[in-house]
Amino acid sequence: MKSNSLLNIALVGNPNTGKTSLFNQLTGLNQKVGNYPGITVDKKQGKCKISEHLTAEITDLPGTYSINPTTLDETIVLETLLNENNDSFPDLVIVVAEVENLKRNLFLFSQIKDLQFPSILVINMSDQMVRKGITIDIDALKKELKSEIILISARKNLGIDALKREIENYENWNTEPIANISDKIDSVFFETIISTFPEFSLYKSWLLITQQKNLDFLSAKLNNKITEFNPDSEKIKKYQHKETIYRYQIINEILKKTYSVDKNEATDLRSKLDKILTHKIYGYIIFFGVLMVIFQSIFEWASLPMDLIDSLFANLSELAKTNLPKGTFTNLIAEGVIPGIGGIVIFIPQIAILFLFIATLEETGYMSRVVFLMDKIMRKFGMSGKSIIPLISGTACAIPAIMASRNISDWKERLITILVIPFTTCSARLPVYAILIALIIPDERVFGIFSMQGLTLMGLYLLGFAAAISSAILLHNVLKIKTQSLFVIEMPNYKLPSIKNVFFEVVEKTKAFIFGAGKIILALSIILWFLASNGSEKFKNATEFVTTQESVNNLPENVLNKKIASYRLEHSYIGIMGKVIEPVIKPMGYDWKIGIALISSFAAREVFIGALATIYNVESDSDEGPGTIKERMAAEVDPVTGEKRFNFATGMSLLLFYAFAMQCIGTLAIVKRETKSWKWPILQLTGMGALAYIVAAITFNILS
Repeated sequence: MKSNSLLNIALVGNPNTGKTSLFNQLTGLNQKVGNYPGITVDKKQGKCKISEHLTAEITDLPGTYSINPTTLDETIVLETLLNENNDSFPDLVIVVAEVENLKRNLFLFSQIKDLQFPSILVINMSDQMVRKGITIDIDALKKELKSEIILISARKNLGIDALKREIENYENWNTEPIANISDKIDSVFFETIISTFPEFSLYKSWLLITQQKNLDFLSAKLNNKITEFNPDSEKIKKYQHKETIYRYQIINEILKKTYSVDKNEATDLRSKLDKILTHKIYGYIIFFGVLMVIFQSIFEWASLPMDLIDSLFANLSELAKTNLPKGTFTNLIAEGVIPGIGGIVIFIPQIAILFLFIATLEETGYMSRVVFLMDKIMRKFGMSGKSIIPLISGTACAIPAIMASRNISDWKERLITILVIPFTTCSARLPVYAILIALIIPDERVFGIFSMQGLTLMGLYLLGFAAAISSAILLHNVLKIKTQSLFVIEMPNYKLPSIKNVFFEVVEKTKAFIFGAGKIILALSIILWFLASNGSEKFKNATEFVTTQESVNNLPENVLNKKIASYRLEHSYIGIMGKVIEPVIKPMGYDWKIGIALISSFAAREVFIGALATIYNVESDSDEGPGTIKERMAAEVDPVTGEKRFNFATGMSLLLFYAFAMQCIGTLAIVKRETKSWKWPILQLTGMGALAYIVAAITFNILS
């Protein structure tokens, strides 16, 4: 046994078996998320103390139905189990099955068992067996599968200690295959494989031969050896089909002896709920109602903590200016760093609430019903029901949503999905939407129930989704790529959401958003502060230039200081840059300050608010309190018209600009990586940018 050392454990299972729940129970908060070498798919790992003398690093592999991959996610499972030079190559494998779908789950388990890993079958949701009328003869099943089996309920933390105790004994587990596939397919052919590849087990050799094109880790020598063996491709397909049939025959025989379901004993409400939630009319009404609750809550629940955070950072800026020695460093802290960070931290409540709802819907099983509900609609637009998962994921962030499109096997459907995902309203747009809506939409009620601000936010989300669908229709008709796809969706059981799972999901996603965006915002805030705090000769002598003008005679000191600060900002480096682009953005109703924030937000949309916060704080005179971000934006005045800069026309123009514009370098980079070409991200950037500019300009000119 690997005492006092690190044991590598691979966690494998079909989607919706509760694999992630088990991972959370075993690792708690001791998790990290990275990437698999050379690709952008998330790699979730966590440490688990198995016993006093044994610690394990558990890798939560993507959900898969078979070792034979049809998507990139499934290829990761195959490579992890075959590549012995991989850091995550497992010492043992935990296969998670779900008590109600044991037949399908055992297909994957039988494949892993044939690789002769020390493997254990963990049957999850055991607490539902009585309610479902399910009976399992565990002792008999252990004997038939030649494997250890543990019944658990990951949500209720049942059986976890028993699993840990069993893991301690992993070196004594039976590693025999469940059945010998060679005897049932072609014994002569498989004997040739054994003699050709004596260094590997039979089933590993079979997988290396059949999956050669999917395996990047193969050495040149091994690649050549497999190529020289060169079995007939039609024979391979025929034998793979025979293997599948044979495995299910064995599984059926085993389950006949060990597994039974008495429907008369079941008290399941699933079918009744499905009839309502997937109904062709009621299903859409309920989904629309769920969306309304989400967007109402984002404003209702978050308003108080947001105001407190906004005031806190305003006070921090004021404290820094008051208590730190006057000078460049103090100005950097008070006018650059604090307002910049405040421009993102203020939106933690809204982002956390959004992720809370998404995680809860996924945990309950409702999200799969939404996927099923939307399948017929999506097919009309050149996408399958599988596309709805990345599109819904896009409400959190476009980058992981684009990576999630890897579960779409058809290239045309996948490409269309990748190209339209950035239209869905991600959490990076939420800060921009939230503050602009608060500025231009009155905090009033419709029918005494619905918040106008919440309805506006929901409208923007629906607009983004409509833009994605419309773009998909256009691309479906324009892209001349052959398509052939099959939609399969599994309906998991309904369940009460696990508080632990939801908590981890909200913490992980919110933390990733805050720290990921925070680095960009902090860096840009410092750059913007520097550009706004230095400038030309007129900048350096702003006081002299302003005080010599006749128009400032007899002005109160605070008004004069405000004019000097504004003059200085206008002739700073950032002011000069802003003046250059102002003619281009003027048709949309923006001045040079908004223009600078727009350019800054190409790094990330949420930078827009932080950039404005920095610019407006630099512009304020030293005697004037910094004020909150919202107060600064609300007080900004157009010097030509004398009207508020962020009026209804300008506010709506900005909302629609951000609804359609790409404005995300990270998304462009991931699209390039996924499509292996700069052609598609450039098309996205120019197409979405042009649409955003035209719509914003038209909106401003109609409303002003």
